[in-house]
Amino acid sequence: MLLRSVFFSLFACVIAFSATPSVAEDGLKQQQLVDNATVTLREFVDDPELAWFRDNVKNAKGLMIFPSNIKAGFIFGGSGGNGILVGRKGNGWSYPAFYTSGSATFGLQIGGEISEIILMIMTERGIDALFTSDVKLGGDISVAAGPVGLGAKAQTADVLAFVRSKGLYGGINLEGAVIAPRSKWNRRYYGKSVRPSEIIRGDEVRRTGVGKLFQVLADVDRL
Repeated sequence: MLLRSVFFSLFACVIAFSATPSVAEDGLKQQQLVDNATVTLREFVDDPELAWFRDNVKNAKGLMIFPSNIKAGFIFGGSGGNGILVGRKGNGWSYPAFYTSGSATFGLQIGGEISEIILMIMTERGIDALFTSDVKLGGDISVAAGPVGLGAKAQTADVLAFVRSKGLYGGINLEGAVIAPRSKWNRRYYGKSVRPSEIIRGDEVRRTGVGKLFQVLADVDRL
């Protein structure tokens, strides 16, 4: 737990840069993230290089979308960003719950990149783990990279990670990344304190502004 706290402290400034400082703290920042996540999901579905994602996303129990994950480093490196989680619910999808991610790397490195990341949650265990205070990929739940490396590990992985990135780094390693709910963001967006499990599993929330996201998710189910 101490190491995880250090991760998030190290990259608080990184995550801050992924937000737009001019947006007021009244739910507009959260809405902007939902809108950006919607665009990211649409781009992943339409990307000709992500055929496996497109063909198998309908089998996912949930999707965690990070539309702007920033990675930077000089000796001490790391990555972080804000994202949303949606889960299957009946014949449709849940409203989004807000999360943040952070990871640390150490060594001789220099460079930076901004990545779009979608975590395809393949198991109920994976979804349930995300309802806790924080979860470590590759530790608390298993993660495999997709579409590259979709071998034996991917057959049993709780999470499949898909990344689109541009920058000086050749890629991004999500092993060891820590993901945690953003309770204040959930409260600000929905107007009351609500846990991720209540958003994903229950009927605790309603919110305008998610119509385009639901439309893309409906299109996903028709693929």
